[in-house]
Amino acid sequence: MLNKAIRFYAVTAAFALGAASVSSASMAALISASVGGAPVGAGMYENFDNLAGTGGLSAQGIMVSFSGTGAGAIALPDAPGYYAAPFLSGSNGTPFGDLHANGRDETQYLTTGIGEVTLQLAESHQYFGLLWGSVDDYNSLSFYSGTTLLFSITGHDVDALASGNKGADGTLYVNINSDTPFDRVIASSTSYGFEFDNVALSVNSIGLPEIGVVSDPNLVPEPGTLVLFGLGLLAGVVARHRRTA
Repeated sequence: MLNKAIRFYAVTAAFALGAASVSSASMAALISASVGGAPVGAGMYENFDNLAGTGGLSAQGIMVSFSGTGAGAIALPDAPGYYAAPFLSGSNGTPFGDLHANGRDETQYLTTGIGEVTLQLAESHQYFGLLWGSVDDYNSLSFYSGTTLLFSITGHDVDALASGNKGADGTLYVNINSDTPFDRVIASSTSYGFEFDNVALSVNSIGLPEIGVVSDPNLVPEPGTLVLFGLGLLAGVVARHRRTA
């Protein structure tokens, strides 16, 4: 089976965003995604199997709510044109009590429809993992601390192709480590096709390198990181010039 791994930094700067605000400090998240991947070092495993179709409190204490058209907890495997079950592979459902080693997820999963799924966490965490099916570039995950948006990632960030592949190779287990704790995650999509299941959480980040430092020589900083770095150097030069004057 194809095994793809993608790792990079997602960095955001300061902006105002309606009622929510983006933190003025740059945030960093280390992301890894692979077919057949699994959560690493998580302390909580949520499969949403006991969740009501209209939302509510999950077995692990996550308050789940839906908004928009077609968002909800889905028990049926597929509805062509609307949603398709993620794939399990490499026994990555085992930590969630699903012994079905390979094939379509036969348990309940969540879909955003053309809308949002909000996961309100009982406490702050720095690690978030999910089984992300048929990744599309119009899918996104946004991480909040209270009303403050820390950072967002899209399906394109997770998979450069992000073509909505509904086969086994189109489902990735995505691990996200944040340098800043978050207590709310919103999954959203502007079109049908964002399905996910088997969310893992940890209060502490797992293996997040020092911010701004790429520890793996094969990793390249995102363009946004380079721009922020360049602006920092320019500010330093200006400051030194003023002191000299």
